[in-house]
Amino acid sequence: MVCDARIRWMGLWLTVLAAPGLAAESAEPQVRPGVSRNLFPTEVRRQAFLRALAKQDPSYDPRERMLQAPFSSPGYHTTLTGGTVHRTRDTLRYAVALLDAGDAERLERAEQVLRRVIALQDQDPASRTYGIWSWFLEEPLDKMSPPDWNWADFCGTQLLQVALDHMDRLPPDLREQVKESILHAARSIQRRNVGPGYTNIALMGTYVTLVAGERFDVPELADYGRQRLRRFHEYTRDKGSFSEYNSPTYTIVAIEEISRMLQHVRDREALSLLQELNGLAWRHVARHFHPPTKQWAGPHSRSYATLLRAGSLAAIQRATEGRVAFLPEAEVWESLDAHRVRLSCPADFFPLFTTLPGPRFEIETFDRTASTEHDLIGTTYLHPDFTLGSVNLGDFWNQRRSLVAYWNGPDGPAALRLRCLHDGYDYASAGLFAVQDRADILGAVLFATDRGDTHISLDRIRDATITARELSLRLQFEGAVSDLRLPEKRQLDEPIRFTCGSIEALLCLHSLEFTGLRPTIEAGRQGDQAWIDIVLYRGPGRTFDFGAIAEAALVFSLSLAPARSPLPAVTSSAYRSIATDLVAAGIDSPRHTWSWPRTNQPSLSLTIPIKPLPTKQQKAAAAAKCEDTNPWKSTR
Repeated sequence: MVCDARIRWMGLWLTVLAAPGLAAESAEPQVRPGVSRNLFPTEVRRQAFLRALAKQDPSYDPRERMLQAPFSSPGYHTTLTGGTVHRTRDTLRYAVALLDAGDAERLERAEQVLRRVIALQDQDPASRTYGIWSWFLEEPLDKMSPPDWNWADFCGTQLLQVALDHMDRLPPDLREQVKESILHAARSIQRRNVGPGYTNIALMGTYVTLVAGERFDVPELADYGRQRLRRFHEYTRDKGSFSEYNSPTYTIVAIEEISRMLQHVRDREALSLLQELNGLAWRHVARHFHPPTKQWAGPHSRSYATLLRAGSLAAIQRATEGRVAFLPEAEVWESLDAHRVRLSCPADFFPLFTTLPGPRFEIETFDRTASTEHDLIGTTYLHPDFTLGSVNLGDFWNQRRSLVAYWNGPDGPAALRLRCLHDGYDYASAGLFAVQDRADILGAVLFATDRGDTHISLDRIRDATITARELSLRLQFEGAVSDLRLPEKRQLDEPIRFTCGSIEALLCLHSLEFTGLRPTIEAGRQGDQAWIDIVLYRGPGRTFDFGAIAEAALVFSLSLAPARSPLPAVTSSAYRSIATDLVAAGIDSPRHTWSWPRTNQPSLSLTIPIKPLPTKQQKAAAAAKCEDTNPWKSTR
């Protein structure tokens, strides 16, 4: 069955209104007294929470009055490289949990933690970093590279939990400190005024400003929060999806923040918009869930782990009131803050989390653009034996999963994703251009001249030039891949057939052009991971000036099928022609069109510029077809 994923907002109302009790529960938000019995309706949930809290207690450093842990980071914002660190956000979350526990000893520790972390906030309105915290006690704001303004949103949210549920238990001077710290964070958020395209921060900042404005009687903050929510709602409705599309991490964060607002916001117009957004968010989750593997099918705009973490399954189970069950109840509620946010998935979506009676094809427009530009479109094929997803215009930032597949291996779920690596780390200036029809993808990897190295924007490469000891494209396998079988002989000009668990797959490299290089192919395995690498370069540090490189493009096809019924007759050859027309004026690059005929299936074609270009020009010079239709444009 083919499902058109373009969102029809009016049609969401019947589903959204079916969400159990949201409107009645949210119409008159309550400030609950700070006693734990009001937070835990059952003893099972309370004990699960206390287990989670007990696991954090050994990390508490009484000297610094903060949690401590070995250093780790995503590779940006911080200049630290190791050692033990004290994290501000995690410590505030711990403080809220200490208060939720309800006993006097933990109350005393929570007071110490709050005083310590609040003192680390920049509270000078004249400062560039006004209202935010550093990530670590060991690295002040002026040492970060650069500071992370999101910490006003994250830390402000945690402090609001203190204000909403526990203010009456704190000494008067600490109450005032909590209130003032929240207001500083809220005004920092208002000053920054992040746009609606930054989904999770747009929602979290709305929560902090709107709820702080309502609870502390600051009309300008409440008005700003309401206006910001209306802007986010309109923006998301017009685009058809969240900008941080289909993210296993941040869609759950977005749902949590929407749910917090449904609990704590008082404005009735805002509550109506929030109910719509809640239905939209759960619709996205349900349509991309793959019940046979219990994985969240791709493509993913942002993800910190390819295989779905148990926390996401627990969130789905809590939101469905346990009627969709993945884990034991005690495990579902073992969390520092699951009890605080009442998630509610509309009941109409429950079956999508439990059954997949046959193949389903989802096409979703993530961003509708001008008629002369390509839309951002995700394609997901969900088959009882596997799922394969891709985005038409993606990149290889380490949080992206622009092309990803899941299936069941001998001991659990397995995954495959496509990566581009610069000295072993994901290279954000490499891009994916793809057209997918069911279980077949025709794709190209190109190189942009104006993005970042490890991050899409924070470390932009200078003069389109990098130095590399290794540059490669990797097909990464992880999870239950012990039975992965690759051909013993692997050559760039020969199809690569591999089997693993419930799938059989075929990878074909149709073209590999990179001026001055002689690529090779190799494979490896370590633990629960394996890979096939197309090594573009390996050796002494070498300068790559992408502005001067004449050709840098890799064209491939990938096909998946159930292992019990081997791949149908798939033509392993794609045919190249020279594209003479330009999509946009002023683009100086040869353009090639690759056509892939398929037996009894629509042919796929991809037109690409082969010279590295700035991102905007690169996208304008590319095009795709599925038979005679344009798969990169919404039909709505």
